[in-house]
Amino acid sequence: MSDDKSAVENLPESSRPLIQLADLTKIYPHGTQKVTAVIGLDLSIEPGAFAVLAGPSGSGKTTVLNLIGGLDRPTRGTVRLGGRDLGTLSARDLADFRLHRIGFIFQAYNLIPVLTAAENAEFTLMLQGTPKPERARKIAALFDQLGIAGLGDRRPGDLSGGQQQRVAIARAMAAGPAVILADEPTANLDSKTAEDLLELMRRINAEQGTTFLFSSHDPRVISHARRVISLRDGRLESDQRQNS
Repeated sequence: MSDDKSAVENLPESSRPLIQLADLTKIYPHGTQKVTAVIGLDLSIEPGAFAVLAGPSGSGKTTVLNLIGGLDRPTRGTVRLGGRDLGTLSARDLADFRLHRIGFIFQAYNLIPVLTAAENAEFTLMLQGTPKPERARKIAALFDQLGIAGLGDRRPGDLSGGQQQRVAIARAMAAGPAVILADEPTANLDSKTAEDLLELMRRINAEQGTTFLFSSHDPRVISHARRVISLRDGRLESDQRQNS
């Protein structure tokens, strides 16, 4: 593995994997038993990918996404993102790394009900200490790009599911992260809204080079992905590239 690591580090930065998983294993306690969610996973994701971790419920895809995002720590193995070994970071440094390098899109949107759409979208920028005029400028540009201009003053409860997910996408994109991790982002959306959002994210990926990694068993997401990484029982089942 050390030879492989040296070979990767000698590559030009643009040619290096953005995400590297080595012997990734996660075991959860479950009463008196243990549940192995992911076992021995080796995987690399290139910059600019539009990829999906696919598989049935219980396949380990959400666990892998949470480990990549630093929301959970592996039982064994390593997660490297942008060359940083997340396992070497303290809890504070890991939180700071997530804040600056990773964008998240969740199935349930995870918007704060008492904040407006614009306030939700700029929340990451606020935590980073970005001045308010710059936050406002960035969010206005993102809302325009995402087709929700004019909705910044509305609260999440006054928005449709598709509009809420667009706000969540704006929040994920606002700080220019290295990767956007999306956990079942179409699960609560009707077919037309889901299709529109997937086309939108594909366009962002193509035009801006933003890396997207989804976890999903939704055929709509899988059909849009350029790379389908299939998991079963916590192991890699197949890894296919497709023209979509």
